[in-house]
Amino acid sequence: MKATLLFLLLTFSTMLNAQTNSCVCCTEKHADFDFWVGEWQVTNPDGSKAGTNTITKSQNNCLLQENWKSANGKVTGTSNNFYNYKTKQWEQIWVDNMGGTLHLKGERKGNQMIMQTDDEKNKNGETFYHRVTWTLNDDGSVHQYWETITNGKDVTVAFDGLYVKK
Repeated sequence: MKATLLFLLLTFSTMLNAQTNSCVCCTEKHADFDFWVGEWQVTNPDGSKAGTNTITKSQNNCLLQENWKSANGKVTGTSNNFYNYKTKQWEQIWVDNMGGTLHLKGERKGNQMIMQTDDEKNKNGETFYHRVTWTLNDDGSVHQYWETITNGKDVTVAFDGLYVKK
């Protein structure tokens, strides 16, 4: 009886240790973008409401998922963000209800997550790419700045939003 009880206790202890130590995405790299996790009100530079965004972690900390809704409710989108062990960089795959998609890649530098697309060609044959920078501010808010860079020098701001937790 004592041997059976000891065996059960050891088995249970081993199972608990395996559960607590099996989080392969509980690394410092996987936490690089945690500053974006939360329920957010998003405003434009003029202070008007841009929309709301909910960022959650799932899949045992392997996935950071975004769910965006514009202020007028017409545009919604979801992104899946993850640290890619193979490429040693963060990636974002965005899809919205207007048919828009983005595939960004990058890394955290200081208080910023900076990701960009690969080069593409526009309808005029010019090379362009998108770069999105999320900056963690001292007050806990997050500034998201999305640029489209054409011919390596012409910059158009696609989005400029301030995230404040609800």
